[in-house]
Amino acid sequence: MNTPDQTLTGASGAPSNGEPAFRYNAQLASEIELRWQDLWDERGTYFAADPAGGLANGQGEHADPKSPSFFVMDMFPFPSGAGLHVGHPLGYIATDVVGRFRRMRGDNVLHAMGFDAFGLPTEQFAIATGQHPRVATENNIANMKRQLRRMGLAHDPRRSFATTDIDYVRWTQWIFLQIFNSWYDAEAINPFGTKGKARPIAELEAEFAAGARAVPEVADVTEGADWSELSVAQKRAVLNEYRLAYVSQSPVNWCPGLGTVLANEEVTAEGRSERGNFPVFQRAMNQWNMRITAYADRLTDDLEHIDWPDKVKSMQRNWVGRSEGAHVTFTAAGEDLTVFTTRPDTLFGATFMVVAPEHAILDEHIPDAWPEGTRDAWTGGYATPAEAVSAYQAAAAAKTAVERQAGAKDKTGVFTGIFATNPVNGAQVPVFTADYVLMGYGTGAIMAVPGGDERDFAFAQAFDLDVIYTVQPPEGFSGDEAWTGDGAVINSSNDELDLNGKNVDAAKSEMIAWLEAKGFGTGTTTYRLRDWLFSRQRYWGEPFPIVFDENDQPIALPDSALPVALPDTPDFQPRTFDPEDADSSPEPPLGRNDDWVYVELDLGDGPKKYRRETSTMPNWAGSCWYYLRYLDPTNNGADATLPVAADLDRYWLGPDHNESAGAAGGVDLYVGGVEHAVLHLLYARFWHKVLFDLGHVSSVEPFHKLFNQGYIQAFAYTDARGQYVPAAEVEGDEQSGFTWNGEPVNREYGKMGKSLKNIVTPDDMYEAYGADTFRVYEMSMGPLDLSRPWETRAVVGAQRFLQRLWRNVLNEETGELAITEDEADLETKRKLHRAFKDVAEEMEGMRVNTAIAKLIELNNYLTGLDVVPREAAEGIVIMVAPVAPHIAEELWAKLGHSDSVVYQPFPTAIDEYLVEDTVTCIFQVKGKVRGKAEVSPSATDAELEALALADIGVQRTLAGAGIRKVIVRAPKLVNIVPE
Repeated sequence: MNTPDQTLTGASGAPSNGEPAFRYNAQLASEIELRWQDLWDERGTYFAADPAGGLANGQGEHADPKSPSFFVMDMFPFPSGAGLHVGHPLGYIATDVVGRFRRMRGDNVLHAMGFDAFGLPTEQFAIATGQHPRVATENNIANMKRQLRRMGLAHDPRRSFATTDIDYVRWTQWIFLQIFNSWYDAEAINPFGTKGKARPIAELEAEFAAGARAVPEVADVTEGADWSELSVAQKRAVLNEYRLAYVSQSPVNWCPGLGTVLANEEVTAEGRSERGNFPVFQRAMNQWNMRITAYADRLTDDLEHIDWPDKVKSMQRNWVGRSEGAHVTFTAAGEDLTVFTTRPDTLFGATFMVVAPEHAILDEHIPDAWPEGTRDAWTGGYATPAEAVSAYQAAAAAKTAVERQAGAKDKTGVFTGIFATNPVNGAQVPVFTADYVLMGYGTGAIMAVPGGDERDFAFAQAFDLDVIYTVQPPEGFSGDEAWTGDGAVINSSNDELDLNGKNVDAAKSEMIAWLEAKGFGTGTTTYRLRDWLFSRQRYWGEPFPIVFDENDQPIALPDSALPVALPDTPDFQPRTFDPEDADSSPEPPLGRNDDWVYVELDLGDGPKKYRRETSTMPNWAGSCWYYLRYLDPTNNGADATLPVAADLDRYWLGPDHNESAGAAGGVDLYVGGVEHAVLHLLYARFWHKVLFDLGHVSSVEPFHKLFNQGYIQAFAYTDARGQYVPAAEVEGDEQSGFTWNGEPVNREYGKMGKSLKNIVTPDDMYEAYGADTFRVYEMSMGPLDLSRPWETRAVVGAQRFLQRLWRNVLNEETGELAITEDEADLETKRKLHRAFKDVAEEMEGMRVNTAIAKLIELNNYLTGLDVVPREAAEGIVIMVAPVAPHIAEELWAKLGHSDSVVYQPFPTAIDEYLVEDTVTCIFQVKGKVRGKAEVSPSATDAELEALALADIGVQRTLAGAGIRKVIVRAPKLVNIVPE
């Protein structure tokens, strides 16, 4: 425990600048902060206590299994060689503040930080610098740990790790094998009570062996074959068709510039790699895939059970893309041509069809000449259908899938010479091929209803195609566009079916029933989501715990063979490709290590030669489950059978571990950027659900509450040549203009970056102000979910707040207490207890900026007293502790306490001191009301201004704009005039 005599006793000699010996400045702040950080580590102040059997707290005590737990977590950082700039810690400080507050509220808090160290970013840095990825990773992690520790974050250091740690790799590979050795039974009831769950592949094999499930047709296996008569290779081939992790020949995104294939989610809307901005091409290759599509419904439906921003939920729903409709069979060239439509009620308006350039119908059924009824606009100027289709296919092959689907591009196409029969009316509709239809989505064919779809209408106009409206447009409708609104169904009847006059929903149901009765279609649900491409042709990733036999069938390694480590080789660089070479082929660096690739193993049928997988897992693998590792970081023994012990999982993640946990359980608070809304979050949810189905975890979802923080951005400056100049050296303001070295420069606003010469690092802030000032400034800049501009000159305001706090408790000349032991007067008690209530409420709502505004208001009031009463000094020190922990610890010890302020109960307001007359103060921006607050009639101009500037409505309206002046009419009005 800390004791008063371990606090700062004075500077060595009087400051040369004439300042008081104990003035709170950057030097004194650094001395205090570094010392307390060492003491926290020495005493295990932030050790999170597990129930019996896990890790103990700093006093060697375990938690009561029934005590409330609170698991707060930041999104896994990548340890960049460039280190942190001041924009990175925003979320880290926010979670730290929340965790500290929850400790003071009585929760047992777990907060830790690990490092997502595998993957393309690390490998690209290593290639650029010539360092081996492992060396680069270790150096980067060491630097980032130093920067984070200096920030005073309350992480449990025992629970830190990197995804590259071999013990962590072991469990990543183990989880992969759980997925590989599982299949999805769509009819089974999962533990959450809904249909569909993963089951061990051994159970499927038992069903085949017992004859309870028919053997499907696979490769050289006949449908309905006797399982016992199949060879080992045949059985493996059948089971591989069901596994949740499987190898397949499939179209992939090949990026020569990165030397690897990419998942769809890693390709931009422009058809380029998200990392590096290289062109991406479509190739057919053997790749590992995860059958995430099996979980499409649960990934959508279970969003209802978690507390996530609506925007993120919508992004996930849209990515899964569940659509309910019908498969409809047209007849073309004597064959069935099936389409999926969400609007089967519009079938009578289908006047043409479109197939992908790769569709099989184009291989054999293109007629030799243009058929009767071909219109001039359909041919593209070609003499025959074959010439037209061949030329169009060649042009489409040169485009990426993203380019083909770009919404803004003109829709091109050509008539195939084929007519199809519409099943509802027998109409012969022309079949076009167009590159915006892809074989990988739906059936590779669509029916087009130009009367009800804007894209189809534009295509119809371009190609002189008929338009039939199936929903009644409103009176005055011009008829020169599609009608996509509501209305009664029209033009939709045959001898057996009449939809006219019905609403759209009723018409859909009747049409599906008619199609099913006639054998022309079936009601069905489709998804935009595709299986997750899981191979990367790079060195720096987790090796697959898989070998291939002589039949090229994948075989799982036993748990005893884990972990499979990367070979320690200097030959880690991928082959260099021309980024524009679409015909190049991936060559994994691991394939150049024959001694590692080819191994002799006894996997149950005697020693045999096997070949290892030479691709590696994507960096998403390690980040899919890292939250579980925080719970059980020392679980490394050979006898460990699960990545996290069941009692620890239930205590920290189970649905009943905390009153704030939802029915699905999971991490209590997860903070990170919205850019991970699809990739990481969707993948992690999928892995977690597989583990849940198999009984390895107790929560349905990995993350209960998600919070997306905003971003800290910065101004950058360019000279007359358009070159960036050092932002820190620019002088001037918006009125007089900005100059660098006496020459005018232009200002722009956006991200921080080395190339923009506007980076400010936490190290700069520690040196100039100290970590506590940096923390207070970042938290006071505005609401956590909004982006805001960095302004170094404004940091001094946070420093002055802490300096006033310091002077309210200590004498700057002597370092001794400057408080009174006398009881506070009524007015002070009212101010203090009002702050207790208001600050707690703001902290509960993660409105840290307004909590700081309340603390500033109280601190300013105390500054005006002749001497501060002890109860007020102790109260404000405790409330400041979550935001500025170092100065709070120092002052708490100076106040004579031998225990840490970290575990002090957060002050509770007494109702009798909350009763006072208040008035409503209106906050305006440019004369328009943007917020209000109940304030004391005696509130000062400064107090009211601070409250107004911290108000969320005012912050949103200002959106980072500067302030020209603030007009205060105490106590009822504050009007802010932005620049």
